[in-house]
Amino acid sequence: MARRLYAKRYAQAVFDIALESKELDRWQSDLRKVAGLGEDSTVIAFFENPKFNFEAKAKLLSKQLADINPLALNLVYLLQTRGRLSMVGDIADEYQRLLDSYHGIEPAEVITAVPLDDEDRLRLGERIGAVVGKKVVIKPEVDSSIIGGIIARIGGKLLDGSTRSKLEALKRELARR
Repeated sequence: MARRLYAKRYAQAVFDIALESKELDRWQSDLRKVAGLGEDSTVIAFFENPKFNFEAKAKLLSKQLADINPLALNLVYLLQTRGRLSMVGDIADEYQRLLDSYHGIEPAEVITAVPLDDEDRLRLGERIGAVVGKKVVIKPEVDSSIIGGIIARIGGKLLDGSTRSKLEALKRELARR
């Protein structure tokens, strides 16, 4: 829980800096590069190893991340010194959420019984977007247990149009009679 809170704070600070300097997309790209480093277990093991001093770690970071914004590199150094480099992926995800919100884009987790093709995903995104009043980006999942229809989670709201839930509602209704 604390990790997520820290990630939100770092992401908000980065977003404010990026917005002020009008470099929203560059920061997004830089954070993704840094997050890519954080996904490599050997790199994380190196940075968590106390046998190597900060200078050796900083040298590797500056070499691996030579083309990113100097402020982004400073963020990486700060995270390294505080032992929080492994949370850079969470920071990048939270930054992406802030960026999407800034552009009026709402992510929607959509569960269907069968995989969606690109055309279906686009149409479904437009329909859900009309319901919530924002542009929607679909994050599809497949769960055959819902039988048919969709379940969509958008900004804390749940839209359940699955066949399974309709059958369960019908079952409850019949049981009351």
